[in-house]
Amino acid sequence: MCMEAPALRIGQVAKATGLPVKTVRFYSDEGLIHAVGRSQGGYRLFDPAVVAELSLIRALRALDVPLPELKRILDVRRAGHCNCSALKSSIQTRIESIDQRLAELVAMKAELAQLLSSWQECGGIKEP
Repeated sequence: MCMEAPALRIGQVAKATGLPVKTVRFYSDEGLIHAVGRSQGGYRLFDPAVVAELSLIRALRALDVPLPELKRILDVRRAGHCNCSALKSSIQTRIESIDQRLAELVAMKAELAQLLSSWQECGGIKEP
């Protein structure tokens, strides 16, 4: 006899993932995770598999993957398709974004260094 794992309330999901309840609720409201129903008390109920999905979401959010891209990756994954290429593409795009930001920061650092090296005292009253 096969027994299904009982659905988890939102607080149980939050505890299992280390995320605040508010964050779990946000991801549910954004359609990244799906409740399987509600308890008699009105609590959202989730399939235990959502814990693994939230781990993936957490890892991808740490890489600053935007929510629409995250949703697309999860949808492909849920459909049973290999999403390696989608995930790889998303990570590559993020790397390119980081490289661009690094170049901007290096340029900003050079400008500030130039400003500092050409700094002249104003001759006014100096504060202690």
